[in-house]
Amino acid sequence: MLEKTVRINALFDFYQLLLTDKQQKYVELYFLDDYSLGEIAEWFKVSRQAVFDNIKRTEAMLEEYEQKLGLYSKYIARSELYEKIKTDSSRVLHYVEQLESMEEGGISEWHLKD
Repeated sequence: MLEKTVRINALFDFYQLLLTDKQQKYVELYFLDDYSLGEIAEWFKVSRQAVFDNIKRTEAMLEEYEQKLGLYSKYIARSELYEKIKTDSSRVLHYVEQLESMEEGGISEWHLKD
């Protein structure tokens, strides 16, 4: 359930403005603020089933938006690439140092080393 909640929260961050005010409020209360279906139903003077159905439809809409637009997937891919670049920065610095030594000592002394 935690993994699903994290995903819905992430999708909500990207696609919130594409939802109705009611959908936004239900998702905020249920997934972000951790209120029960019964509490939400009481506040909005509707049945628990109505809240449940609305949340399920909203989840499906968020997944559909992601499938069509892919904003969250692209964000994750960019984040992973950034982390890889950040992690491999020492290797990049190593190559920069080798390039600098090539300029100082001539090309015959330069070769890539891992």
